[in-house]
Amino acid sequence: MEDDGGERSSFVIGLIENRAKEVGMAAFDLRSASLHLSQYIETSISYQNTKTLLHFYDPMVIIVPPNKLAPEGMVGVSELVDRFYASVKKFVMARGCFDDTKGAMLIKNLAAREPSALGLDTYYKQYYLCLASASAAIKWIEAEKGVIITSHSLVVTFNGSFDHMNIDTTSVHNLEIVEPLHSALWGTSNKKRSLFHMLKTTKTIGGTRLLRANLLQPLKDIETINTRLDCLDELMSNEQLFFGLSQVLRKFPKETDRVLCHFCFKPKKITNEVLGVDDAKKSQMLISSIILLKTALDALPLLSKVLKDAQCFILANVYKSVCENEKYADIRKRIGEVIDEDVLHARVPFIARTQQCFAVKAGIDGLLDIARRSFCDTSEAIHNLANKYREEYKLPNLKLPFNNRRGFYFSIPRKDIQGKLPSKFIQVVKQGNNVHCSTLELASLNVRNKSAAGECYVRTEVCLEALVDAIREDIPMFTLLAEVLCLLDMIVNSFAHTISTKPVDRYTRPGFTDNGPLAIDAGRHPILESIHSDFVPNSIFISEASNMVIVMGPNMSGKSTYLQQVCLIIILAQIGCYVPAHFATIRVVDRIFTRMGTVDNLESNSSTFMTEMKETAFIMQNVSQRSLIVMDELGRATSSSDGLAIAWSCCEYLLSLNAYTIFATHMENLSKLATIYPNVKILYFYVDIRNSRLDFKFRLNDGPKHVAHYGLLLAEVAGLPSSVIETARSITSRITEKEVNEMEVNCLNHNQIMMAYRAAQRLICLKYSNQKEEAIRQALHLLKENYIDVKL
Repeated sequence: MEDDGGERSSFVIGLIENRAKEVGMAAFDLRSASLHLSQYIETSISYQNTKTLLHFYDPMVIIVPPNKLAPEGMVGVSELVDRFYASVKKFVMARGCFDDTKGAMLIKNLAAREPSALGLDTYYKQYYLCLASASAAIKWIEAEKGVIITSHSLVVTFNGSFDHMNIDTTSVHNLEIVEPLHSALWGTSNKKRSLFHMLKTTKTIGGTRLLRANLLQPLKDIETINTRLDCLDELMSNEQLFFGLSQVLRKFPKETDRVLCHFCFKPKKITNEVLGVDDAKKSQMLISSIILLKTALDALPLLSKVLKDAQCFILANVYKSVCENEKYADIRKRIGEVIDEDVLHARVPFIARTQQCFAVKAGIDGLLDIARRSFCDTSEAIHNLANKYREEYKLPNLKLPFNNRRGFYFSIPRKDIQGKLPSKFIQVVKQGNNVHCSTLELASLNVRNKSAAGECYVRTEVCLEALVDAIREDIPMFTLLAEVLCLLDMIVNSFAHTISTKPVDRYTRPGFTDNGPLAIDAGRHPILESIHSDFVPNSIFISEASNMVIVMGPNMSGKSTYLQQVCLIIILAQIGCYVPAHFATIRVVDRIFTRMGTVDNLESNSSTFMTEMKETAFIMQNVSQRSLIVMDELGRATSSSDGLAIAWSCCEYLLSLNAYTIFATHMENLSKLATIYPNVKILYFYVDIRNSRLDFKFRLNDGPKHVAHYGLLLAEVAGLPSSVIETARSITSRITEKEVNEMEVNCLNHNQIMMAYRAAQRLICLKYSNQKEEAIRQALHLLKENYIDVKL
């Protein structure tokens, strides 16, 4: 369906809500012809759950019903899309298009599996919203793209997002999973600073998309995680298997996962008014898909040879279900009856065009053979024209590049051009050390060549009609093949490759429990350790008997890095990858919540503190016993007494839930929690003070430890004047020795000075005022009267 082979989004999303704060979402992937349904109760006023799913799918189109007042002051999905996803195309469809009954019938007819297997047999009671969204999304796709979805071809999953760990969008941002926090500051060359870009060594577009999906929604099922880890074990211990798989996977086209959509969608009946160019383009895309499928099937015997002796469940299952499946050989044979044996998928534009024109064997269609002859003649004439210009104008280095948009054009090195180009050359563009141009003769031949190629495409599609119908009958087989290749690409080219490029024993296999502790020995930050070779490892141990860790230490001692490190190690473990630690055992986490950073949110008119409180409220409303909560400096954005009270109260609430919590703070009073609650553990980052200088060791130790006046020491390092530092020291010592005078006393003692400053401020404002003289005179008179009255 999509002619773009890049990594850009291909999801169309239908979105609707009801008055009970329940949201139904249908995400249709045009690239792989799959439909993902989700229905959930929105627990956040700011629609955090919906934002999380939208961030995960990264849609290109969002379809919503007409706007209405949201329940209880919530913003409503339509306004949510307007406010936060302005760059995404939004379509408003009538409420009649969101028909749950029609949605259920569509899924019953289009899904590759029975609806009962998806848990949708009781849709009328529970799942009507996501089915209504599915109805609207499918209606839009069929109308906008001019296609009909083939029966029993869709891969439908229900509630898939909640079968995985849930990471909200704020946490995705804080943990730098997809993008670094300061991408604008670091620039595009530093994208290795995110976990996704560190692992993004996949070779296929599908593998890259699967990697991103896994990082945003890691697995929760221990058995599935362990099967991936078993596969990694075998790859790491069997060098021949690892390199063999790496080489074989390169034989499969980069866009193998995209081949399905052309067989899942049938074009609607076209009229004579439809332009032939469009027909040719659609035909070309179909032919390209057939060639791509042939290339993938040709590589299957090589994959079979490599996997023949594999032992782990994943690789053995791939060998049994794919490599030994005779249906693939039958389809390959069927393709071989029509498609020429030498035709292979190509990425170079003119080679790809030639392969597509000559895809079908000669002699099958007379009109096709004539069109091919015309294509060859015009191609030959274009090359002869180039030779003629080389000799006539003494341009021996004249080249004849080709691209799909422009066709053939001339590229001449600037050093070969003496003076001006002859007037025969038109559309002259300077590009680097070359000049790109054309001529009227070339333009005419380009038109004829393109027309001949278009005729080849249309006639080829006619020849392939029976073959395409046969392929459509086995769409589930190609779905399986695409999924297998994406999974192998992720495990081999991302996970195994990343581990193999590290020193021996730097990454280890994690263990998992349902209710055991979270124990990481000598863990390292997976992103930063690749930047800092002397990265200091740190450990953590949390259990039900000690389910809250409070981490203390000065600024820059490593608290935020440590919090991020623990979360990233857990994410790596739950996607089925080794982790950067000496040892790790993990209680499976269902949700990760983070409260980090201090930034005003101008879009929602929220101060730093308000943003803090909204994020904390979302955590409190959605946390469960299996969640991991990570909080950094909660309460520092308001007054010290209120901040301490909120932080203390939040800690007590989280302690009552038995959730695993890591809490980093500067508030020394929070360490008193450990004297009241036995399940609170205090840790601190060790800092050595030498000659009034902080020597950061980035090493975590047990117990509370106070580093006196570390704020002043850091301020001095930052370059504040010594007089300012000395004044600050005297102020700090006075605050420490005795209590500060009451606010009322200060106001009383300094009232005259404050009044004088206020009067001076008004006078300065009037000095630079644009008011007329009379208005300024009146304001001065009023100021004088007020000043005298207050003074009296």
